[in-house]
Amino acid sequence: MVSLTKIYTRGGDKGETSLGDGSRRSKANLRVEAYGTVDEANSCVGLIRLHTTGEIDALLGNIQNDLFDLGADLCRPEGDEAKNPEKAAAALRISATQVEAIETACDKFNEDLADLTSFILPGGSDAGAYMHLARTVTRRAERLCVALADEETVNPEAVKYLNRLSDLFFVLSRYCNDKGKNDVLWVPGANR
Repeated sequence: MVSLTKIYTRGGDKGETSLGDGSRRSKANLRVEAYGTVDEANSCVGLIRLHTTGEIDALLGNIQNDLFDLGADLCRPEGDEAKNPEKAAAALRISATQVEAIETACDKFNEDLADLTSFILPGGSDAGAYMHLARTVTRRAERLCVALADEETVNPEAVKYLNRLSDLFFVLSRYCNDKGKNDVLWVPGANR
């Protein structure tokens, strides 16, 4: 468990931060950008939860925990874990089971939605609008993870999780907009 007795450490005053393996990186490093954006997505989920209850709120609570797991995954570079089973066991990684749980939720909430007849603009209910915000931040986190994977080893399940999660936020935005009946539809060229 984590025990924090002091919040500021002055360790980042020169623009660097420590990763989960103890190595130091610039705060502008792609890995730091990736897990920082996952944290931003998690904050968006916190905003959504101000407007949800019941089953959706419980699902979002699970997602927030998963996003923290994902941040832990990304802040600990993969490397010599294959040679050291103790390090491998200590590294928290997103699993295929977590990805499957998002897929199951996506399928479940998509079943009752009205058919799509147009692209959707972000909006509708408070929860629906915040779901769109979470969706776009999650897509950015995914793009950063893909870019990071071009340079360093990244858990492939982490990228899959973000991809499915952004889809789930889209589905849930529609679900929160009276199952799609109150979606804000795009009208191409409406203001020409």
